[in-house]
Amino acid sequence: MANYYLGSDVSKGYADFVLINQKKKIIESNFQLDDTRVGHQRLEQFLVEFFENNPKATIFAAFESTGGYENNWIQTMHKIGLNLPVNVARLNPTGVYHDKQASLKRNSTDPLSALAIAKYQINHADVIRYNEQDPFKSMKKYYVTYRSFFKTRTKMLNQLESFFYTAHPELVKYRKDKTPLWLLRLVSQYPVADDLANAKIQDLVKIPFITNERAEEIILAAQQSVASAVDYPTRLAMKELVDHVLNLEKSIKNLEKQAKNFVNVPEIDLLCSIESIGIMSAIGLFIETGGNIDNFLNAKKLSAYWGLPPRLKESGDGSLVPKMSKEGRVMPRAILFMVVLNNIQRDGHIAEIYKRELQKGKCKMSAIGVCMNKMSRIIYGVLKNRTPYNPDIDRHYQHRAKPKTESAKPKNDHRRFQKADPDAPISRKQIKKRKERKQSQSEQVAVSEIKSPPLVALTKIS
Repeated sequence: MANYYLGSDVSKGYADFVLINQKKKIIESNFQLDDTRVGHQRLEQFLVEFFENNPKATIFAAFESTGGYENNWIQTMHKIGLNLPVNVARLNPTGVYHDKQASLKRNSTDPLSALAIAKYQINHADVIRYNEQDPFKSMKKYYVTYRSFFKTRTKMLNQLESFFYTAHPELVKYRKDKTPLWLLRLVSQYPVADDLANAKIQDLVKIPFITNERAEEIILAAQQSVASAVDYPTRLAMKELVDHVLNLEKSIKNLEKQAKNFVNVPEIDLLCSIESIGIMSAIGLFIETGGNIDNFLNAKKLSAYWGLPPRLKESGDGSLVPKMSKEGRVMPRAILFMVVLNNIQRDGHIAEIYKRELQKGKCKMSAIGVCMNKMSRIIYGVLKNRTPYNPDIDRHYQHRAKPKTESAKPKNDHRRFQKADPDAPISRKQIKKRKERKQSQSEQVAVSEIKSPPLVALTKIS
């Protein structure tokens, strides 16, 4: 039985294909098919003809993950695989890219990329999983839509900030941490300060959360406003922006509400039991685990997959302060960052860890990074043990943990075969390091000699 490898580079509306054998010899050179019914039928026809000429063959096909453009082709290959010995996989583009870089290929075209994908299957056959179905594909699209609305709303709110300073400077004080809905509804009706100055109190109190006292205060401030932008273009732009934000807010709330109705996954319910994790954050984190926590051997693997552990970069004379590695996808770190901030503001269990790290001397962002790493471990434990979150369990294990003790192994064990030679052709920076290291070692020896009693005194006592 012979194995053949079909590589495909997917573009918007079409795809390039290359077929090679186990020895990486091209069996069928590059051919291009459109992402249409005729193109998919032609691909199936090609595979049928190939197996008629090679009845003992097996084809392994792979597509890079390209934001959804590959989904139609993968679905077609799954259907073909029901009747023919065809296996299909979805690949991480980062792995294919680095494998291609290792081959020292300078050019990059669609046919060469398809060939690189086919060769990648041979070079890394042990890490590729074929014929995996994605039962949460619809949930991913739902969450991507939610995130796109969320990002657009944030962008619009940032744009509104400059408008507030010129059109409603007296209302800026109400936008502390976030812009309340009552303020957006107010500006939608009165886009500039001149409009608000002529408003009536009975009209303002119809807006939720605006009392008589607040309405009087707002109108008085508008009458004494120093706003510089009161022209018609500003009024029109302000109203359109605010109305857009209100519509996005309504869509976001609707998506969150509907998610509670149709999402029926036990893992998401477990994630929602964790402090400060809402339904949409739970969906996002569940998707970022691949839908199966068993994909990770332990909590450290999940944390590393999300790019949370610190990374120390040291080479030669240079060394950097350890920082979060930030490897992998950005989304889980963005979700965890907001979850941790929310938990700290609510003074939850993570806030205890945050305050403890600050007392150790860490800056705020470093302490938040530690809390994000801790949150990933909590998520792993909840999903792995299939038990709702209980902060008392985590506190119990923290108190039970043994304090770290200094290792008996010498710190300069890497110099066990040769002591540092001051005459070596090293840089001035390295010379300074070696002197400091030698001085610290001599001080430790001196301290140990002072603490140990003299041999003569021991002889007299005995």
